[in-house]
Amino acid sequence: MSAVHVTVWDDRDGGQGAAHSNAAPALFVHNIFAWGSDSAYGFAGQRPLADSRRLLLMDRRGYGDSPDTARSDFDVDAEDVVEILDDGGNGGTHLVGHGNGAVVALLAAARRPGLVRSLALLQPSAFTAAADRPAVAGLLARVRDGAPGVPEDITPQQYLRASTEGLGMPAPDPTPRRLRAVATAMRERPVWEAEIPLAPIRDAALPVLVVCGTWEQAPAAYREHVGLPLMAVAESLTDSLGGRLLRVPGYYPHTQEPAAVNAALREFWGEGRLRPCSSQPLVEVRDAS
Repeated sequence: MSAVHVTVWDDRDGGQGAAHSNAAPALFVHNIFAWGSDSAYGFAGQRPLADSRRLLLMDRRGYGDSPDTARSDFDVDAEDVVEILDDGGNGGTHLVGHGNGAVVALLAAARRPGLVRSLALLQPSAFTAAADRPAVAGLLARVRDGAPGVPEDITPQQYLRASTEGLGMPAPDPTPRRLRAVATAMRERPVWEAEIPLAPIRDAALPVLVVCGTWEQAPAAYREHVGLPLMAVAESLTDSLGGRLLRVPGYYPHTQEPAAVNAALREFWGEGRLRPCSSQPLVEVRDAS
């Protein structure tokens, strides 16, 4: 049994046939401030994908319905992901990660690539894997050269407001569940400490899809300090892993443009074809050269 909570969505109609009943499951790993089924920052918008396969939405430690932790740690989370993947059978599981959860997904895939059928990275914050990109190098220099930590007298509610309204974005309701997630994020191990080995993923020839926002409508400070490095990471990982890059409007692709992201995931998982000229708000699809 997994050490963390996993929400299971399975809306398949038993009459749809073997193609659906035998479809490989998909495991989703969320970012900070969220939990698996969260409608604000999590994967509630991906619920339609449960019509064709079982979706597993992991709550990382300290988030959602998983146990508390003194300090959230991507290495521990990666082991939790491996444990869930190991329980998923021999056919492999499609792995999807967002933000810091994408770092976790990368680490888990590198440790046990044989358990992963494909890897989808939604706006991955894998900064150390793209340290040669100028925008990422600048971010790493800022955080490693004495960027202040979270002051001890700051409450989770204050931190949530500073991280959203302080950057010109709406803040979600400060429910106890949300504030617990924020408190965990405040003491999460920084992702710029992650050492992400990409070679095992390349060697396993895992199919890789990278999804990134275009950020043109994001608040200026948020775009400059966060968006530009994240876009550089997306491009770097696409090239390094021989993947495919999808850009959609906004800065939270799977929540702001769920139809486009869901269509891309369906195509990526082999359920159909996504055409650049479709009605979806697709900006760019390209393969690594």
